[in-house]
Amino acid sequence: MDQPKGKGIKPKTALPEEVTRSLQARLSDRRLNAVMRIQAVLLREIDEFMRENQVLEIMPVIAAPITDPLTHGVLDAEIEYYSQRLKLTKSMLYHKQLALVSEERQAIYCVSPNIRLEPAESSEKGRYLIEFSQVDFEIKHATMRDIMDFMERLVVRVFTGIKEECRGELQLLRRKLPIPRRPFKVYDSAEVRKVYGEDFERELSLKETSPFWITNFDREPYDKEDPTHPGSFLNYDLIYPEGYGEGLSGGEREYEYHRIIYRMDRSKVPVAPFTAYLELARMGALPPTAGAGFGVERMLRYICGIRNIADVCLFPKVPGETFYL
Repeated sequence: MDQPKGKGIKPKTALPEEVTRSLQARLSDRRLNAVMRIQAVLLREIDEFMRENQVLEIMPVIAAPITDPLTHGVLDAEIEYYSQRLKLTKSMLYHKQLALVSEERQAIYCVSPNIRLEPAESSEKGRYLIEFSQVDFEIKHATMRDIMDFMERLVVRVFTGIKEECRGELQLLRRKLPIPRRPFKVYDSAEVRKVYGEDFERELSLKETSPFWITNFDREPYDKEDPTHPGSFLNYDLIYPEGYGEGLSGGEREYEYHRIIYRMDRSKVPVAPFTAYLELARMGALPPTAGAGFGVERMLRYICGIRNIADVCLFPKVPGETFYL
């Protein structure tokens, strides 16, 4: 009998057998399968919460002339298409603002694939991937406190749903998932820096036993400066306890043209790629908004009690590592 075509034929550049077996073992792992089932419930609970709160789902932007510039050392990922340079999305910050130009859209969200080419040394913390999914949401006329309340309700809803529906999976992972009480604690970054030094986020995360907020960061130019307290900023990070660290970043947004230009200039962000966005701001088309983005994998990591973020992904891409799939 003829042998089926391709059977037993090895590719000319075959991987070492130990690598192939390691990949097979990982993809077949029962714990990873439990994580994937928890992830499915997590995404469903988020979707239902958004719908109940009249937050409209939009499709993500994968590549565009502009993306979040960020202020820490992440390399740009770009492609060229018919002589136009398109950046792969780091976050949908600007597109979220623009999505709310319409008077009929009051709140939007999307599950957005993000590409952030982190330096190799980031892999040591177990919190970074160069490819991840972020739930990005933005609400018109919302304040910092509105967003914090919204996110606290979402966290409690998601955690409760998973604890009720995924008992077997959590038991397999040996995770006793605590349901946090609202309101979450709030710390000001300037105050905790005095007590804990520059590593205040890590120190507080190790100390606390429930998710909490840290506010007031001088960072990206789109986060609004407090008009009543110059030098303070209306932004916030949600921090997971037990040493899991930051899981969400957000803020009220600068939307007035002169403020956007001032903040971009101060942060040394080149304005040329943002011409269309800036023209809309100059026309007064941008409404006041606030929002946030939180990583699906980071939330899943905390829920499952798994330290290395690569262990909650089917196909992880850790900074500095070799990718096979």
